[in-house]
Amino acid sequence: MAEHKHVRVAVVGSGFGGLGAAVRLRREGITDFVVLERAGSVGGTWRDNSYPGCACDVPSHLYSFSFAPHPDWPRAFSGQRHIRAYLERVADTFGLRPHLRFDSEVRRMTWDAEKFRWEIETASGNLSADVVVSATGPLSDPKVPDIPGLDTFPGKVFHSARWDHDYDLTGKRVAMIGTGASAIQIVPAIQPKAGRLTLFQRTPAWVMPRMDRAISGAERLLHRAVPATTKLRRGLLWGMRELQVQAFTKHPEELGFVEKIAKLNMARAVKDPALRAKLTPDYRIGCKRILLSSEYYPALAQPNVDVVASGLSEVRGSTLVAADGTETEADAIIFGTGFHVTDMPIAERVVGADGHTLAETWKGGMEALRGATAAGFPNFMTVIGPNTGLGNSSMILMIESQLNYLADYLRQLHVLGGRVALDARPAAVESWNHMVQERMKRTVWNTGGCTSWYLDASGRNTTVWPGTTAEFRRATRRVDLAEYEVLRPAATDHPSSTGGRSVAGSPSAGAGKSGAEVGA
Repeated sequence: MAEHKHVRVAVVGSGFGGLGAAVRLRREGITDFVVLERAGSVGGTWRDNSYPGCACDVPSHLYSFSFAPHPDWPRAFSGQRHIRAYLERVADTFGLRPHLRFDSEVRRMTWDAEKFRWEIETASGNLSADVVVSATGPLSDPKVPDIPGLDTFPGKVFHSARWDHDYDLTGKRVAMIGTGASAIQIVPAIQPKAGRLTLFQRTPAWVMPRMDRAISGAERLLHRAVPATTKLRRGLLWGMRELQVQAFTKHPEELGFVEKIAKLNMARAVKDPALRAKLTPDYRIGCKRILLSSEYYPALAQPNVDVVASGLSEVRGSTLVAADGTETEADAIIFGTGFHVTDMPIAERVVGADGHTLAETWKGGMEALRGATAAGFPNFMTVIGPNTGLGNSSMILMIESQLNYLADYLRQLHVLGGRVALDARPAAVESWNHMVQERMKRTVWNTGGCTSWYLDASGRNTTVWPGTTAEFRRATRRVDLAEYEVLRPAATDHPSSTGGRSVAGSPSAGAGKSGAEVGA
């Protein structure tokens, strides 16, 4: 890191968010930046999650950057290997390699109010930056529940996002903990190998058929020869998902028809009434993320699979004890128990202007202005921040919207000139968050009768965006300076300086506009 003591922008993470930010910086003419990555290659969650069967549940042509279309996706829903290869190609195509700093896990980032910059400590050395873009993502740090006695288990234990490819599951007694998006892909992939596979299910999931297929050579040839057809395909996929949003956000009762399709998907593969009863959710479909698989239910119906309709509560040596008292012997435990989404570990490493960490600021729940900036953290922006997640469409759409906001944020700093920082006004953050939470009240995620990873410890939904991707794009098209305080060093002859801060509009003006652009 010696050749980069100070940079204009430091990006943290090299998944879709981080690489997207890097591309956008170059397109804005900014080349004085680095991308700090804790691992040894790009890819983010698509590098870390390499478990058997790993694939995306969003169609390939929608789960890619609009500025980097890929006409050669091999399947309608691409697997991990192809998505990771796509991200490597993005890094090469847009000349990002010179900016990448691998094995550079961020240990601490502290705002220096005197130097007006971020001081950054990493595993490979220290640097400073005028602006920090945190793109670590919510699906980056695995969550393993605190199970009494787990340390006494004599067999193999690992999380789905830290798959041990050297461990052979053939003939083993395998316990799969969890029934989320990863588990429903892992179970069909390992079931033929395992001697015995036991699924510990705390809550059953709604599973729809996965309409996957190989994309023909003729289709790919057409997409290469006529790029507009790729754009058209992407547009159709986007439009269909936009039309679905109202059922999730305003009229959850409309999802009853979708539940019938999911039940038929189960009934086709699971003939045992007792097993069907175990696998049938008691909450409205969509409350948790709707999962896609045409292999999950057939795998559960196989004779070497058991479903324990209760969560794992204790480990006694090689014996796993469920909450209902069921005991199971196992040689290996695989946790498909998700990630630290509402308590992102990176927040503990970011120290703002008042000396508090972002985690401390968010102790009552994550919140950020337009999903990007938090009060008290000048020139610090989060990609895939609070309430920017989606329940039915592609996160790449939300990422690109936030990149628009980032680009205008940097333009505003350039226009303001000199040593300057923007700090989100508390009133503007509060107003934006109030609007989001008010809209959230009638969504299926809050009314569907489930407890999901969308909710934080207090039961508040700080994860999902309660609207369409088009609404979010309009809301993040540009930075409204009325929602920010313009900060300058105290010792300056800048005419608008007032004790280190210059007013760019009243708090009430910023607060009043924050929710109006997206409507209710």
